[in-house]
Amino acid sequence: MFRRSVVTDGTAAGQVGIKKNLRSPGVMITQFIETLPEGKSHPDFTRKPIALTIQEGKFAFFKAIVTGDPQPTVTWSRNNGDVSDTSRYQTKYDPNSNEHTFEMPNVKPDQADTYKCFATNEFGQAIVTVVLNVIEVGFKKNKVQQQPAEAVGGNFKTVLKRKSKIRPKAEQPERKEGEIDPKFWELLISAEKKDYERICSEFGVTDFRWMLKKLNEMKKEREEEQAAFVKNLSNLKPIEVNPDGIASFEIDMDLIDPSSSIFIYKDGVMVPYTKELGDQMKHSLKQVGRKYIFSVRDLMPDDAGLYQLDVGDVNMFSTDFKIPMVDFLVKIQEVKAIEREDAVFECVLSNPFSKILWFGKNLPLEQGDKYDIQVSEDKLIHRLVVKDCMVVDKGIYSACAGIKSCNAWLIVEADKDAPKGKKSARKTTRAGGSGVDLQKVAQEQQAKLEKDREERKEQIKVAKEAAAAAPPPESPPATAGVKTEAPKPKPKGVKEPADSPVVEVASTGQPVPVPVPVQVPVPVQVPVPVPEAGARERLDQPLADAGGEPGITCGLSDIYALRGNPAELSVKMNMDRDGSWFKDGEQLNSGAGVNIKKDGTSHKLTIQSCRDDDSGVYRFVSGDQNTQGKVTVGDVPEFDPDDLHKFSKPVIIRVGQNAAFKMPFPPQESLVVSWFRDGTEIKDGGGVKIVREPNHSRLLLRDCLRTDAGEIKIQLKNPFGAVEATSQLIVLDRPGPPEGPVETVETTSSIIEIKWNPPKDDGGSAVTNYIIERQQAGQNLWTKLGDVSADKTSFRDRNVTHGKKYNYRIYAENPEGLSDTLETTDSIMAGIMILSGPPGAPKVVSATKSCIKLTWSPPEDDRGVPIIGYQLEKRKKDTNQWIALNAVKEPIEDVNYAVKDITEGAEYEFRVSAINESGSGDPSPPSEMVCAKNPNMRPCFKDPEDFIVVRAGNSVRIKICYEAEPPPQITWLKDDEPISPWFHIVNTEGMSQLVIPSSKRSDSAIYTIKAKNSVGEASFDIEVRVTDEPKTPGPVELEQTVQGKVVISWAPSPDEELDDRLYYMVSQRDSNTRMWKTVADRLFTKTYTAINILPGIEYHFRVYAKNDMGLSDPSQSPTWGVNNNRVPISSNGVNSTNVCFERPPSILVPLKVHTPPKGYQLYMTCAVRGCPTPTVSWYLNDVCINFDNNYYITNSFGVCSMFILRVRQQDSGNYKVVAVNSLGKAECSTKLIVKD
Repeated sequence: MFRRSVVTDGTAAGQVGIKKNLRSPGVMITQFIETLPEGKSHPDFTRKPIALTIQEGKFAFFKAIVTGDPQPTVTWSRNNGDVSDTSRYQTKYDPNSNEHTFEMPNVKPDQADTYKCFATNEFGQAIVTVVLNVIEVGFKKNKVQQQPAEAVGGNFKTVLKRKSKIRPKAEQPERKEGEIDPKFWELLISAEKKDYERICSEFGVTDFRWMLKKLNEMKKEREEEQAAFVKNLSNLKPIEVNPDGIASFEIDMDLIDPSSSIFIYKDGVMVPYTKELGDQMKHSLKQVGRKYIFSVRDLMPDDAGLYQLDVGDVNMFSTDFKIPMVDFLVKIQEVKAIEREDAVFECVLSNPFSKILWFGKNLPLEQGDKYDIQVSEDKLIHRLVVKDCMVVDKGIYSACAGIKSCNAWLIVEADKDAPKGKKSARKTTRAGGSGVDLQKVAQEQQAKLEKDREERKEQIKVAKEAAAAAPPPESPPATAGVKTEAPKPKPKGVKEPADSPVVEVASTGQPVPVPVPVQVPVPVQVPVPVPEAGARERLDQPLADAGGEPGITCGLSDIYALRGNPAELSVKMNMDRDGSWFKDGEQLNSGAGVNIKKDGTSHKLTIQSCRDDDSGVYRFVSGDQNTQGKVTVGDVPEFDPDDLHKFSKPVIIRVGQNAAFKMPFPPQESLVVSWFRDGTEIKDGGGVKIVREPNHSRLLLRDCLRTDAGEIKIQLKNPFGAVEATSQLIVLDRPGPPEGPVETVETTSSIIEIKWNPPKDDGGSAVTNYIIERQQAGQNLWTKLGDVSADKTSFRDRNVTHGKKYNYRIYAENPEGLSDTLETTDSIMAGIMILSGPPGAPKVVSATKSCIKLTWSPPEDDRGVPIIGYQLEKRKKDTNQWIALNAVKEPIEDVNYAVKDITEGAEYEFRVSAINESGSGDPSPPSEMVCAKNPNMRPCFKDPEDFIVVRAGNSVRIKICYEAEPPPQITWLKDDEPISPWFHIVNTEGMSQLVIPSSKRSDSAIYTIKAKNSVGEASFDIEVRVTDEPKTPGPVELEQTVQGKVVISWAPSPDEELDDRLYYMVSQRDSNTRMWKTVADRLFTKTYTAINILPGIEYHFRVYAKNDMGLSDPSQSPTWGVNNNRVPISSNGVNSTNVCFERPPSILVPLKVHTPPKGYQLYMTCAVRGCPTPTVSWYLNDVCINFDNNYYITNSFGVCSMFILRVRQQDSGNYKVVAVNSLGKAECSTKLIVKD
């Protein structure tokens, strides 16, 4: 459903306009009629124009694609102006892409406006609105002169321009002393609470309570302003550099008006961007749902600054982009690691950097269980440790420091030594690294930075001396010099930034710029001496001008003094003049540990031995000139000697266990506690847990590896200095493998002596001994030879065989277990190498296109070493390369071989060499050149079938294989006549096939195949009979000509004339047995005489027609028996009686004794009768064997048989047959004796 409203504009008289939003959001559609005709549609936009922010003088354009039937007419307009000037506005249409383009070449600032695109046809109208923003370039003097006049006239809309609250540096007014930079508040409003302290420290704000109070007021005002443009604002992500080298920040916001203008500023200057061409410009703003992403490509140092996103005239988000001046001295390198091993990436920076960004496969990496991020104490060396590498960790890893980055591959290889189907054990080794001495590079860079600092200090000193020595000018200009005033109080909560540059003023009154040294963190030594008073100069006091007025040239600064040490405060003036010293408002005089001295223009106050009551604010006053500084007395942190002694004891654990360190200390203010391992600071996270309490600190290292072993150091640091305590972490593990390679000291026919080097890593405890194992080359079994003590790194093997090769491996053992093995790279032979002489030249036994059979004779001289086999080589004609057909480790054991790796038609020669324990000997002379082809031969057929029977309707396939060289010509005949074209003949190499798709009885014939080549010819006949199951024979008649015999006759089957292989079968059943049995088979006549026909018994007969396909349905005979030719007999009053045929079982034919030889067949039989039919069981030594698979037992009409395919010795014994029915039981037995 959509909302409807009647409109009056844009419709004809009597029409009803229906406004609705369809398909594309932001498109207003007016439908002129209530119901659209079938197949017709009102206009709509499939592609809307996109809002554009562009620089003055560029080419601006809007594109739109519309649909509708009939084709809509597209027009353009603007809210405040006309678009009829063709020199400034051009409308185009591309019929191929169906795009309507509105172009503005050399766009001007007055063309910035809201534009509308209209699509109209007779059924409706579609309207879309788009905004064009134009950024002015340059300074237009005449325009600036016109602005005041326009303002007076009251037309403030044309005077006011779109500006950011943060003005560009060139336009920023000079701030008064103590005034806070507006940039401070813009950053705080958009920052998270955890960043407040950092921002305040950066801008010198110390009163947090005042700052939070004012910030809350500003946030409330800003939220009220934002509510006019956005419904919701969330997920403010500060600007940062991504792995692809693009800097971006993100913000989620729901705009109340989707067409609201969005502006981007950098340091108060509007940044040009466009949404449509975002991937091609340096700055781009993309919208994904409610998320807006601003990106900066091709980063340069000039891209640093404050970025702001405004909607309308309200700021939504501010973020500061800082680009440190740092580069990579040593970049990360490619790492190849084995599965379950740690991988290390490391780099060295040109300047100290507290934290760089690490990325893995374009995803940021953080300290945790999987990744360990380490930073050296001097913050120059940075490491990333990928723990427990798996195959899924493979990919590109990168390190980003500011706008500089480097990347490298991590390649993870499968552990070949891991057991199949099981996960390999966690490894304690590390792969990777830079391959250079990072500590040396960092020390050289640290020395270079220190040298640069000293040079800057020297420059400052020279500049000061030059300023002090310069004579004052005779007549200084009125503007020269600095007006001397009393220091003004600073606003509450604001202090001078620590990094603010210092400007020295010479006696001439002209400011002399002094280079400001770059602040580089320097490692604190133990103990750290604190400089005396006057360590840092400050110019918060008035400066002397060049007119001869008294002034202070070097004032006081805040210092920290060690308790019990002297401290000195020094003030220099531009002329010789008296002054007074004050402490906390009370005047000081020499005496009581304080010495005040004046030397010309220099005034000094010395505290001979600092005490706690010497702390305070000291002030020097000379006339109306004054300067002050704060003195704080304290001590360097210290440890209790007992705690220090306890902490210094090493912590010894095993691999996989946790290590814990605890260090108590007196509670102090401004105390910074840091933990280090081998000089690298340890951060909390992952497997590291650091707990900081007021009076102690604890370090917990979980699941330690061997690489975690080293020096553990805790550092306490305060403004007065630092103190350190050191301990050792020893992680016990099995030792590393002995260092290779294994060297051969001596090898003779009876001795092999080897040596190696101790392992680099003894696992934290001394190696106790080495274990040596040996394997003979070509075998899989490793045998332990023995062990040697840890002080020996050699072994002599005396149990070797001359000429044989051996492999050795060595283990190092300590109390924690065995190390990985060190193996010999190549097999070591006992004694010198003795190779066999050449065998006889190979001889060709036979050659075909796929196989060449060769034979050769053994070498005449085996040189006393047994031959274990041969190596055969081949060489193709017109080539010089001999190719081995078998490896030396896979010798040919016989003196003949069938070569199958050949190409048909190519010519080859062969040679052979004998192989013994020393290797392959001299090759034999080459054989004769032989061609890989079949020899000429007369065609011959291989195992053909001469008779095939196929059911009518099925396909006939006659497949004949043959051998012939050259290939013969094949011909097929049917009854010596050419075959029908409907038959298919398929000829392939060595085979011919005749296919009859759908056979008929008429296809029965003698088929002949003839094969003929230049050597001779051959032929073969195949009889094919196509038939079907025969039809039932005709009616059956019975006739008795002789007593006890019945002549059975029948009419022939209709198929008898079509099938000369048709015959008949007769079955008989009588009333006694009541079972059908075959009495005659393969009858080619239509009569049969049944014998033993007894009176008083009923007989039934069936006649079947039979051929190669099977039996026909039977033809039934009439019943023959008691009812036929019966002669009535008078009973003469005698009553008849019923006759019962039931009887107990009886043995008609008993079992016989058998004595077959072992492995022969045995057939044992007997005859049993009984009514009802008895159940027959067979027994061997009184154990039933009816269900034993070794015996095949049958019972056919009382004839019981047992068949044994191959008689075994265990088949000997007593066999018994037991027949049982309801009337009784009968049995017979025999003995079976198996001969050997």
